[in-house]
Amino acid sequence: MLGPAGAAAATVRYLGHGPVPVAPPARPRLRCVPEDERAPVDPAEFRRVLGNFASGVTLVTAPAPEDGPGPAGRSDSEDGPGPAGYACQSFASLSLDPPLVCFMVGCSSTTWPRISRAGVFCVNVLGAGQDELCRAFAVSGADKFAGVAYDPAPVSGAPRLAGTVAWIDCAVHAVHAGGDHLIVVGRVTALGTDGTDRPLLFHRGRFARLADG
Repeated sequence: MLGPAGAAAATVRYLGHGPVPVAPPARPRLRCVPEDERAPVDPAEFRRVLGNFASGVTLVTAPAPEDGPGPAGRSDSEDGPGPAGYACQSFASLSLDPPLVCFMVGCSSTTWPRISRAGVFCVNVLGAGQDELCRAFAVSGADKFAGVAYDPAPVSGAPRLAGTVAWIDCAVHAVHAGGDHLIVVGRVTALGTDGTDRPLLFHRGRFARLADG
């Protein structure tokens, strides 16, 4: 199985396009903490403290393979024929010039290989009333797009879900290793918002909404 660095490198090799690689600056040697060493931060405490940072909620989607759906028409299995997607809180804007965004995905994700192979994705920013849609996309192995209204994003063709507060169409620009996650940088090719709804938030393990006022 590929480690984080190998997965990132494999993605870059697969894409085969983008900017000319630049030698990275010197960095400290990375190593795992052996079992006989005390980890510097308890994982449960890490989650508890970081959970105080409220975030928006997105669904990152990718188009179906170019050869199209098979007879079953099922989407979002590990090697399924339909579109792919997963729920993501770890999303942020990165650069204005050029326009870049980023999201983080676990190295064990079964959806990321499909996004990687597509080389493009659409970030759908969920509205305050779309918590059930988010829960549906958080289930691994399910047909996440069953009964979900969407149209193709204008450049990537990835699912642009109905009712979201904003969407950002992207091409994979770079992938970096980040511990047990991959940091995916996307170059924005199109985006839009209708500005008519409030965003869905996630805080301390629960969905939340902006208060009136």
